[in-house]
Amino acid sequence: MHSNVPKGFAADLSAFKDYISLERGLSTTTLDAYLHDTTRLAEHLDSCNIDKFSDANRHHLSGFFVVLSNLGIAPVSRARYLSSIRHLYRFLVSAGRATADVTETIQVPAKTRHLPSTLSVAEMVRLLQSVGETIAGVPPTKYELRDRALLELMYACGLRVSEVTAIRQRQVLFDMELIRVIGKGSKERMIPIGMTAITWIKKYMNEARAQLITQKPTDDVLFLSKRGTMLSRMSVWNIIQQAAGKAGIQTHVHPHLFRHSFATHLLEGGADLRAVQEMLGHADIGTTQIYTHVDREYIREVHTLFHPRNKSEHD
Repeated sequence: MHSNVPKGFAADLSAFKDYISLERGLSTTTLDAYLHDTTRLAEHLDSCNIDKFSDANRHHLSGFFVVLSNLGIAPVSRARYLSSIRHLYRFLVSAGRATADVTETIQVPAKTRHLPSTLSVAEMVRLLQSVGETIAGVPPTKYELRDRALLELMYACGLRVSEVTAIRQRQVLFDMELIRVIGKGSKERMIPIGMTAITWIKKYMNEARAQLITQKPTDDVLFLSKRGTMLSRMSVWNIIQQAAGKAGIQTHVHPHLFRHSFATHLLEGGADLRAVQEMLGHADIGTTQIYTHVDREYIREVHTLFHPRNKSEHD
């Protein structure tokens, strides 16, 4: 607990800390953010001669966000403050420490959300097929087989670059068509792979991986560099740039674009948002919902093109 917590708020914050630590199982980073934000609110309320959270009303909370804005706190950070404070008041009400949730009518501070860029399905297929194919009777090199397997896996599972470079062979469960991924906060998730990616991973493992082992292996990392070590993030970036160049894709292509495209294509295909959240490893479904904005644009485009009442009477 922060040492500068005003006395009248200490008990509530201590109980809140226990709740989010034990019952919600949040990461240390998120836990620290919740406690930081709610402590700042306690200090503000104390300066307004409010003795405890349950005595505050929505005007006191609105005033707190005005102060944050005047201090130059960015909109995205103010939104985080509101999320933390909402969690606090929901806990206080459920625990009988407050009679009302005064955050219910507080508006989320406006924040600019940049829609993630994606490739179309056709562009993604073109990019993937630009690597590892036999061309004019010339078979792919060991590096091309590795690169194709890497790219197929990134798109098939929506992996972060840090996740795909750290994948071990034992994490690929071929019989179950699943991959076991260790994501942020050391949280584990199981993601379906799909037969196309499985085929290329097996081809790489059977025909190329052994050729990349240049020293006694210390672990069974799946994707090896030319030195026989784990691929670096920059290496993955270069692999993707080369593939995009071969495919003639003009969009700025980067590793996270595969993750964006994975999520967007699933949602466009009718996937459940919660399922996509699980596969991406997002702790908060609000993070996943950014992809629904992209999907809405797609839906609007389809509606405009095909709904009979969107057509001119002269069409």
